[in-house]
Amino acid sequence: MYEFVSGPLALLAFSVFFVGIIVRTVMYVRGLSWQMDRVAYREHMSYGIKGAARSIIYWMLPYGTQSWRNNPFFTLLVFVLHIGVLITPIFLLGHNILIKASWGFSLPTLSETTADILTIATIAAVVFLVLRRIALPEVRIITTVYDYLLLTIAAAPFVTGILARYQVGNYDFWLTLQRNLYQLLLDF
Repeated sequence: MYEFVSGPLALLAFSVFFVGIIVRTVMYVRGLSWQMDRVAYREHMSYGIKGAARSIIYWMLPYGTQSWRNNPFFTLLVFVLHIGVLITPIFLLGHNILIKASWGFSLPTLSETTADILTIATIAAVVFLVLRRIALPEVRIITTVYDYLLLTIAAAPFVTGILARYQVGNYDFWLTLQRNLYQLLLDF
């Protein structure tokens, strides 16, 4: 089972992940409307592309937009969550050992302390984001079950991973659950 989960199933999960990113990007671009988005797509293509690229870059920078600056704690939570979700699994030593064994290459790795800090920060960010959705009426009114499900799926591999790392309970159970939840997160 381990060979299947760490080999073909992992490859399938990464394939679904990358194909999904491409499909979502194409769907997003095709769904843009000149009247609603106020970007010059045909008449002044260079200005439209320049403006879109500038907007994306500023949204990717912490506190790069007015909206990010107006909500500093929320901005911190969002960036901690995304950095933790992206950096920790990719550069974790144990994951790189599996990548090396399965596919013959590895990436630089994080120290165990750094990985633990990122894991705990990611879990804390999810908890605070859930509390924010519950506490603020303007957020609560637009929150759906899907939002809570997505946050749960994002946090679950980190919770099970930290429990497996510190061997709380049955190590094999947490490790298997963590692998399956991470695959679910990639597919979601």
